[in-house]
Amino acid sequence: MTKALLLASAAVALAATAPVHAQQAPAVRNIVLVHGAFADGAGWRGVYDQLSARGYKVSIVQNPLTSFEDDVAATQRVIARQDGPVLLVGHSYGGAVISQAGANPKVAGLVYVAAFAPNVGQSVLDQYADIPPPPNFNPDEQPDGFAFLKAETFRAGFAADISADDAAFLQASQVPIALKALQAKLTVAAWQTKPSWAIVATEDGAIAPDLLRKMATKIGARTTEIKGSHVVFLSQPKAVAEVIDTAAKGAVKP
Repeated sequence: MTKALLLASAAVALAATAPVHAQQAPAVRNIVLVHGAFADGAGWRGVYDQLSARGYKVSIVQNPLTSFEDDVAATQRVIARQDGPVLLVGHSYGGAVISQAGANPKVAGLVYVAAFAPNVGQSVLDQYADIPPPPNFNPDEQPDGFAFLKAETFRAGFAADISADDAAFLQASQVPIALKALQAKLTVAAWQTKPSWAIVATEDGAIAPDLLRKMATKIGARTTEIKGSHVVFLSQPKAVAEVIDTAAKGAVKP
């Protein structure tokens, strides 16, 4: 057998034993992360690092938290800057924001991270009618209609699985939210028409895990449970990034 024939035979043999399926390429390369109440986008840093290392273009919305309309507009502004299909990820109150903003034709899928998922005509606070918040979640309304979380229960209700020093900094740097934003009714629920994924934080002190499970079932989300507090994206960034990566690969381009 000639050298050429030997090389050809080897190539055929290698092809026959190679995996049939190469690593699945993501359907979506643009990830937009939307934070919730009492926080800003800086908490996404760990998730950002994980996803950026995998080749995703990650953008982070800085919600003003002054009204639901303002937060949806801020999210739409970031979506408009993307150069292709978008996977929209929301934490907590951010789940309501992505449910409304996710109707944007660029959005290929939605990921709810310990997040609310209201229906049309419902608000974030309406969700608590089914299962009330855990006892350590205590918003403190100010005279101007904005709310902070109380310092004495902040860590237990919001960030029990991060260090005391980190929780103290989160509490000191929290961003107040206008209560009217939590009372605003959705006019569209993008999860009705877009594929959805959900993360249940099993030790959530702000939204009862059973309520997270109930909302995830309602929207037909592919659900992953992760041991973590309400800020599971901060304490478990790798696990959260894994779910987002899976969603990006499973989303359908618009």
